[in-house]
Amino acid sequence: MPIYHTQGKIPDKRHTVFRKPDGGLYAEELVSTHGFSSTYSLIYHCHPPTLVKQISEPFSVEPKIAREKHLKHTSLKGFDIAPADDFLDSRKPVLVNNDLHLSLAAPRHSMTDYFYKNSQADEILFIHEGGGVLKTGYGQIPFEYGDYLLVPRGVIYQLHFNTEQNRLLIVESFSPVRTPKRYRNEHGQLMEHAPFCERDIKLPSSLETHDEKGEFKILIKKQGLLYPYTYSTHPFDFVGWDGYHFPWGLSIHDFEPITGRLHQPPPVHQTFETDHFVLCSFCPRLYDYHPQAVPAPYNHSNVDSDEVLYYVDGDFMSRKNVERGQITLHPGGIPHGPHPGTVEKSIGQTKTDELAVMIDPFRPLMLTEEALEIEDKGYYKSWQA
Repeated sequence: MPIYHTQGKIPDKRHTVFRKPDGGLYAEELVSTHGFSSTYSLIYHCHPPTLVKQISEPFSVEPKIAREKHLKHTSLKGFDIAPADDFLDSRKPVLVNNDLHLSLAAPRHSMTDYFYKNSQADEILFIHEGGGVLKTGYGQIPFEYGDYLLVPRGVIYQLHFNTEQNRLLIVESFSPVRTPKRYRNEHGQLMEHAPFCERDIKLPSSLETHDEKGEFKILIKKQGLLYPYTYSTHPFDFVGWDGYHFPWGLSIHDFEPITGRLHQPPPVHQTFETDHFVLCSFCPRLYDYHPQAVPAPYNHSNVDSDEVLYYVDGDFMSRKNVERGQITLHPGGIPHGPHPGTVEKSIGQTKTDELAVMIDPFRPLMLTEEALEIEDKGYYKSWQA
């Protein structure tokens, strides 16, 4: 998110002497993207962030592909993913390609005995059920139902839940996640027509400096492997930081839908963008107000992208028998549209309470073995009268 933020204590000038109360130097770290050419943050540690005690053997968490090529409308029953105690164990990739991994997770317990870092992908964590606190060296972000948590690559974090009933949709993006360019002016500020603004952004706060030595396990993900690292100092030993590269949050409930006299296309619901996919939020809103408007979406063919919908809550106007946590995949190359009867039913309706997350990747998605275990195998026939 291109917005300046700072927490804790920092020196007046970059790359200058910054001493601890005992006279020693704080350790400065530049966290940069695209080399030194894009957003970055400067962090000041109690100890150098390089004190590795041990590295154990890495192990694979690569998705197991079950259906690499397919041309069938597919539905997955997301809440059939069984809960697991551990956060990382609970993450089950279901739809993947070389640009993104889409996973479902139902963790019961907080991350208390290890830390996690995705060193290759930005992560979007959508909180469907549950709540708690995202903890990082940058500070803390409380989260609840409907929150998107944006964790840029390279950020070490822990999730602390306040309940055992948690459901998450997780998107790993191998290109940076941004707010849509058309929402921002030349200075990076969100403009008046954007469906959310800087006031809606949840920024890290309540920075806690952990000046601790010992053994601290950090699981680092890269190229489908988890590397178990043991550091001799606490990863949240930030005394202060400033910059543009940090975790942040946005509630789907703060997204203000754009409506019109006639049916609006999905780009008006766009929330985030990357080089390889877009993410949209379908939120409660007033329907189209032309006297002859048909609120239900028209049949359409995705020529250049697949379309994924994750159903969160409410009655979705164009679908029958929708369940919470259900995922539909409409692959590029064949048309899809509203279910029988839903077009006529939508005429004259004034509003919808639907809540859903849509992801449109520009390259085809593959289904994993976990996806086939929760597939509704007859979904492709659901347009029959």
